[in-house]
Amino acid sequence: MSDKVEEDGQPDGQAAESATPESAAQPGDELAQARAQAEENLRGWQRTQADFVNFKRRMQQEREQLEQFAGAEVVRQILPVLDDFERAVANLPESGPEAAWSQGVVAIVRKLEETLTKQGLQPIAAVGKEFDPSEHEAVLNVPVPAEQDGKVTAEVRRGYKLHDRVLRPAQVVVGKDAAAGSQDVSG
Repeated sequence: MSDKVEEDGQPDGQAAESATPESAAQPGDELAQARAQAEENLRGWQRTQADFVNFKRRMQQEREQLEQFAGAEVVRQILPVLDDFERAVANLPESGPEAAWSQGVVAIVRKLEETLTKQGLQPIAAVGKEFDPSEHEAVLNVPVPAEQDGKVTAEVRRGYKLHDRVLRPAQVVVGKDAAAGSQDVSG
């Protein structure tokens, strides 16, 4: 009984067993799977890292906004006091025995305005500007020439912004084209 040797150098019957696709490709497949897993892990880590950086940036922005607008409610409550002071200054006597203390009131108003400006408070420009509902609150419409239509003609109460955010809209009188209301639109 002689053993036959196949062309691949294996004894007869063993060639078929050792040349199975599973055993021949297994080391390469394991390496490819490990590389694919490593790539997937790297991408996941990179996404997590990017999410963390975005989270830190968002938290920093929120912290800055909180610091910037922390005093907004206090400033909002001071605005009526500022309004009262401005009305008082507008009606101060210019001469006489009261003139001395009226200068003190003017100095107090100026100091209050400077302090609020340092906190980021800015008055909203209104008179002569185009009506903007995000900054103005219309309390009255008055007839005006066509070129003044939609423009603020008077300010009833001053509005303010705190760091470019409207804290209180200006109460205004808005011009309405007088000719537009009286025109007869007929076919």
